[in-house]
This record gives sequence, structure tokens and C-alpha cells, in this order.
Amino acid sequence: MKIAIIGATGTIGQRLVQEGLRRKYEITAATRDSSKIDKNTERLQGISVNVLDPISVEAVVAGHDVVINAFGPQFGNEGELIEAASAVVEGMKRAGVQRLLVVGGAGSLEVEPGVRLMDTPDFPAEIRPLAQAHVDAYEIYSQSDLDWTYVSPASWIEPGKRTGNFRIGTNRLVTDDDGASRISIEDYAAALFDEVEDPLFTRTRFTVAY
Repeated sequence: MKIAIIGATGTIGQRLVQEGLRRKYEITAATRDSSKIDKNTERLQGISVNVLDPISVEAVVAGHDVVINAFGPQFGNEGELIEAASAVVEGMKRAGVQRLLVVGGAGSLEVEPGVRLMDTPDFPAEIRPLAQAHVDAYEIYSQSDLDWTYVSPASWIEPGKRTGNFRIGTNRLVTDDDGASRISIEDYAAALFDEVEDPLFTRTRFTVAY
């Protein structure tokens, strides 16, 4: 299986590349600057992409079985997340590639019926623009004709260990017995690739946490 990962040098993108290689897939790592990709790694190809340009996206994803969009904007440029969503959808349609998995946000997950995490009093105000951009991008994916899956992390995600042990939810934030919601990026990547191999959430969303 050939998989294109957009945003492959980001904090999450790097772990997705590692997980894909671990599972013996052919990985195309697409990023703004392909010189950052280790070209000596077997089954890994580095390529430059402008994720805001559907023609650039088309050129990168053509011939692949699956696309993973792990693009994350810099602080203050949250609107690029929405532009990227449109460009990825259009570029994939142009290239005739149907299967898309998206590294999403946790802010729109519900903490109780009708109440999103991003609307709770303790949600950091400085992160709300990014959370809203994720909401707007989700709408673009959900209205497309692609076979998309939106993968929301726990509310706290950081580098750590790959345990292979985690829980899956849908639209509700997954928390542990202490009320915490967390996941390592390595286990997030494992859950996302589990969905690549055994699609259970096509044209919908799921979330992963301990």
C-alpha cells in the first residue's frame, strides 16, 4: 500500500511516518521542505508540497492508495487549516484518490450532550481560534465525496511511548477514571494506522485516548 502523509515533518507527522514504515508501507512524506526528510530510509520518499494549492496536492497524492493530512498551521495562521482542507479535498479529487484520514482536533468533542470541550470555561482562550479552524475544516471534509475519516486526539497529546493499548470513542471526549484525557502521539499514530488497515469509521470521526 502506498500512503502519502502531508505535514510529515511536524510533531505528529513524524510519528505517523515512523508508524507507517514500521508496518512496511511505502510512504511519501510531503512537507514544505523535503530536504528535512531522511532519504536514506527504505520505502520512504520525500517530496515538497504546497498544502494550500490543490494542484500541488494533486501532484503529490496521485498514484497513492491513502492520504493522511497531518498539516498543522503556525500559531496565528489558523485560517490556513481551512485553506488546506479545501486544497486537499480538491487535489485528491483531481488525482482520483478516494481515501483520506485527517489529523483533527479535540476541541469539538463533546464533554456532555450538546457541550463541546472548546466551549467549557477552562478551555484556553488562545487555542480557541485553532479549535474553531478545526471545526470549519471538519465541515469541508464531511461535505466532500471522499472516503474520509477524521481522527480526534485526546485533549492532551504529547510524545511518549507506543503501548498499543488505548480506547476508541466517537464524538465524546474519552477520559480515564480521574477525568483526564490523554494519549501519546505514538499511540495516536498506531490508532490511525489501525483505521487505515481496517476501516471502521469511513465518513465519520473517532477519537483515541487512554
